[in-house]
Amino acid sequence: MRHLDRARFTVHVACSRGSLASPSAALRRFSQIPDVRVRPTDFAPGFRHRSSREIVGQLREVAAFPLEYANLARYIRRERIDILHGLDRPRDAVYAVSLGKLTRTASIVHVHVAWAEAYSAPAKWGVRNADGVFSISRFVTGTIAATGTPIERIHTVLNGIDVSGWSPREVDATTVRRELSIPLDAPVIASVSRLFRQKGQRELLQAFARVRDEFPGAWLLVVGADAVEVHGGSFTTELRALARQLGIADRVVFTGGRSDIPQIMAACDVFALPSFEEPFGLVYLEAMAMERPVVALSNGGTPEVVEHGKSGLLATPGDVSGLAGALLELLRDPELRAKMGASGRERVLSHFTAERMAEDAGRAYETVLNG
Repeated sequence: MRHLDRARFTVHVACSRGSLASPSAALRRFSQIPDVRVRPTDFAPGFRHRSSREIVGQLREVAAFPLEYANLARYIRRERIDILHGLDRPRDAVYAVSLGKLTRTASIVHVHVAWAEAYSAPAKWGVRNADGVFSISRFVTGTIAATGTPIERIHTVLNGIDVSGWSPREVDATTVRRELSIPLDAPVIASVSRLFRQKGQRELLQAFARVRDEFPGAWLLVVGADAVEVHGGSFTTELRALARQLGIADRVVFTGGRSDIPQIMAACDVFALPSFEEPFGLVYLEAMAMERPVVALSNGGTPEVVEHGKSGLLATPGDVSGLAGALLELLRDPELRAKMGASGRERVLSHFTAERMAEDAGRAYETVLNG
């Protein structure tokens, strides 16, 4: 939204209102973007992963839904909105597509995951019936097409980041090490993501155990909160037990969720996330922008982001020995780490900026409108 060409696009955003005492995080964030017309909206509540008590507490919001939905439709007509852009979450997809049909406005559903028949019926309805579908990688585009969406309706808009917040020359590399009592000269591997099985933290612990055989002073930072809605329980508890079983618990730090990810990246020598069939991997861009080499897997959308042998090393899925070998190769060779780090930052600056993403999205919007 921030980088769309305002000579071509007027940007409106309907976002959750929150309350007078506590506006929603989205409302605060969107209100800071110049030239965006923000419409606070009381969306129908979602009921997934909610208890019966929580659902009962949301009945007032449910009752208000028809009037608020009608008001949103009137807003779309009054402001002569041309495109409605929603995400792939069931409620968002249904809002965008149903309002598009009601107001005769083009609708887009933006897919951020590997698409599959297992997804909910409302989300699949949105993707099937949208005028256009945005995809975050060629890998994700393939999964959408494989489930029946015509390829001509799918537009691959690769993610980008605002690189201004990711400058290795402006972040203190010692802050996190001092906080966690890690020696300044110790080899450090960091992994950042939500914690659930598909992200590969279990395999990373197994590989790190082999790294410790050669680098007994090495540390592993596992950064992120449990994705309970995905995993069904605390994956951190399982990972802690595995670390004890492997004899590496004294050198593995589970930090929980953190907001200082640039400092985490600055504190490490290598970034590693062996996520299986990662749809894209924004965190790889963040590590690369901080000039840290990446170790990941050679499947999903990851190879579209991390160039094997240039900005990192990609192991074969399921090959813990290969994963450990990639980590060891980088820890042994400071010059290789520096070379790959510099190459990674250059790749982000040339291919994965927010400005480039906005340009691609703008062209895709116009294609949908002219189609």
